[in-house]
Amino acid sequence: MPVNFFIITKVLNILFLRYHLSLIFFIAIFLALPLILSAQDTVKPIDTAKTIIDTTVVKNSSLALDGKVVYSSVDSIRFNVPQQKVYLYGKAKINYQEIELTADYIEIDFNKNQLFAKGMPDSSGVIKGTPLFVQGAQTFTSNTMIYNFKTKKGLIADIITKEGDSYIHGNTVKKFPNNQINIRNGQYTTCSLEHPHYEIKFAKAIVIPDDKIITGPAYLVIEDVPMPVGVPFGFFPNKKGQKNGILFPTYGESSSRGFFLENGGYYVGLGPRMDLALRGDIFSRGSWALKAASNYNIRYKMNGNFNLSYAINVEGEKGIEGYRKNKDFFIRWNHNQDAKARPHSRFSANVNAGSSKYNTYNPSSTADYLSNTFTSNVSYTSTIGSLFNFSANLRHSQNTITHNLNMSLPEIALSSNRIYPFRRVIKVGKSKWYDNISLSYSMNARNTINGIDTVIFKDLNKALRTMENGMQHSIPISSTVNVLKYFTLTNSISYTERWYLQTIEKNLFHSTTSTGEDTSYVVKDTIQGFKTARDFGFSSTLSTRIYGMYQFDNSKIKAIRHVLTPSVSFAYIPDFSKDFWGYYKNYFPNDSATEPSRYSIFEQGIYGTPSSAESGRVGFSLSNNLEMKIRSKKDTITGLKKVVLIENLTISTSYDIVKDSLNWAKVLISGRTKLFKNLDLRYATTLDPYVIDSTGKNLKEFEWDVNKRLLRSTGSEWAFSLDWNLRSKKEEKPKTSENATEEEMAMINANRNAYVDFDIPWTLNIYYTFSYQNNYKSELAAFKKELIQTLSFNGDVSVTPKWKIGLTSGYDFEHSDFTYTSVNIYRDLHCWELVFNWIPTGFRKSYNMTIRVKSTVLQDLKLTKKKDFRDF
Repeated sequence: MPVNFFIITKVLNILFLRYHLSLIFFIAIFLALPLILSAQDTVKPIDTAKTIIDTTVVKNSSLALDGKVVYSSVDSIRFNVPQQKVYLYGKAKINYQEIELTADYIEIDFNKNQLFAKGMPDSSGVIKGTPLFVQGAQTFTSNTMIYNFKTKKGLIADIITKEGDSYIHGNTVKKFPNNQINIRNGQYTTCSLEHPHYEIKFAKAIVIPDDKIITGPAYLVIEDVPMPVGVPFGFFPNKKGQKNGILFPTYGESSSRGFFLENGGYYVGLGPRMDLALRGDIFSRGSWALKAASNYNIRYKMNGNFNLSYAINVEGEKGIEGYRKNKDFFIRWNHNQDAKARPHSRFSANVNAGSSKYNTYNPSSTADYLSNTFTSNVSYTSTIGSLFNFSANLRHSQNTITHNLNMSLPEIALSSNRIYPFRRVIKVGKSKWYDNISLSYSMNARNTINGIDTVIFKDLNKALRTMENGMQHSIPISSTVNVLKYFTLTNSISYTERWYLQTIEKNLFHSTTSTGEDTSYVVKDTIQGFKTARDFGFSSTLSTRIYGMYQFDNSKIKAIRHVLTPSVSFAYIPDFSKDFWGYYKNYFPNDSATEPSRYSIFEQGIYGTPSSAESGRVGFSLSNNLEMKIRSKKDTITGLKKVVLIENLTISTSYDIVKDSLNWAKVLISGRTKLFKNLDLRYATTLDPYVIDSTGKNLKEFEWDVNKRLLRSTGSEWAFSLDWNLRSKKEEKPKTSENATEEEMAMINANRNAYVDFDIPWTLNIYYTFSYQNNYKSELAAFKKELIQTLSFNGDVSVTPKWKIGLTSGYDFEHSDFTYTSVNIYRDLHCWELVFNWIPTGFRKSYNMTIRVKSTVLQDLKLTKKKDFRDF
């Protein structure tokens, strides 16, 4: 006996049978009792051998058959004409209507319409070619078989037949015309071996195809060791497709919430397109939860799933320190529309919303527990004619740490494609400069709610009354022309108009305190009414590209190319804070103020406010790209490989011609490049041409005049990230299964991490980021250096063809400790499996070990030992 099954046997003898099997089978008694009573007459043994012998003594066998009998063999065929018998030797095969029989020896008796089949010994005495009988969806393998193809009755010895995901073994089997079979001295198992690892033995049973399997007294046997617990009968559903039924709960004990039953409920199949699972949890110390989950799939139209959960989470004892009671809920909805259903419009939904504490106590996955931000979006998009695009979105964003909640109910957008009003439909002669003038239109309207999630969920009506809203219209006009053949000139004019239903007004309010002292404070009032805010601007950009190439001879490096992209731009924005526009007003912030301050009446608008300062910036920019081509044996077409050395190294600054001082902006140098396909390098630095005072404020003096240097560094950042995915050289192939549907295969391939793949010996993923920042802090009057590092990794290895170990972890450099760590061990035991998950540290510290039957038919046949993170 293998060591691993010996251990399983001992564990199951002590724990599993005592607590699990008795519960499963005795519940099954009440479920199947009506079926047993109704089937009582059919359980009686029927002497089908006598029936077969007495049926078919006919003078004209051609009249006794309903179809043609086709037979063949590899070795020989012998005919006995007087007795109307045929003997077939060596891989014999019989086809009659929907029946197919293969065996090494078959005897056909046309007088009795009867077949006899058996295996034959080979040169070493081993029986080979035992009968294989196929009729429709039923398949039987046996040692010997007698079958009457007229009455469709048969007597089979030592049978093995597959019913759904189950296998039935029987010493003596009687088959009836309705395909029902009676079995004496048999076993029920989900193990595909001829000698199964485990079985449920019974004295007699009835198998009703595509319905149920009912047995008499039965007991469990593991590795030929009988378990000391028996049951009066067994009941196994055998229907294909959806099946309504009870979802058995898991039970255990939590130190903080008491004894519990989890995920018990009822499953309802609502037809081929939809289902519904209702589950619940209950704890002895008052916690409970209700869950509803539904999946739907309408081919060529839509598919999705919906989950709704509500939980009362109680920790500790009431009246004792540490007692907590939380009401939590969570909604998940994923909806996808098939692109073929409506080509010009699309509706989709991805909703993840709920209370902040829900995933602390009721996480459905590790990713849910580790996530602190949840977002949702329900959208509808459509094209209106050939010119306009319309979209409507319901958005949601929530942070479970800060409890900030932002919702857009709804956000509507309407945009047009680019229009060329002066372009001729039929081109005549050379194109004119005005042919490239284009304009477009976009509108965006939004209603938003911002606040704390607990406050909003407590009183949603009050939150709706504080909703902020607005609408923005934009009309950009642009033109692109070539100048002097090598230069590109782009001019654009932008016009933006904002519509608001609310504005604000600030006033200094005076009052007298209870002690007689005079005090003053600013009051900000909300003024209801429709107001518009308009602004516009002009910009122009002149750019070109300069290429440099250097080629090498007799070198692995073929060539180096340098691309320079210089550009000069000008952008002008008027000052919209002048009284002429009416967007800004004056107010005195306090009694001691001698001059009023300016504020915008739209400063709380969701689309902002027009600019309060005139600006005329002349911008300068120079971008660099450096690439190298090297010889490569892997590229069999060109023999060359491109390597990016520098990607978008940019130097930029600007000069404001409108300001009377401090005209130069800071110089920004930034760039990025990717090395070896895994290493992403980013760098940026900011240089200031002006000196600063002790508070960090710029003075009207250049660094050159004071410190004899052109520029002063105000901050820099160097960062690189390593995303390293290693796999064994064995090529990963897509999952395939003869029994899986197209939808099931799509789910498997889309969720590869949820399945154990022993075909890949090992994988390793490493993600590392390093960031160095040196920024000037005005409150410290000095530079502050900051070093930020993150490291995470995950992978797995197949130790043996049946053992797989996985690890997920990371390292927190700031706290010098490991981040969330999970060790996963999987052992394939053929028809059984062992799954072990261990989280050694952190708030989620826990372990869970389960030994279970793989088949979903006996999914409750398992042994679980665990300690939840809430129990540590």
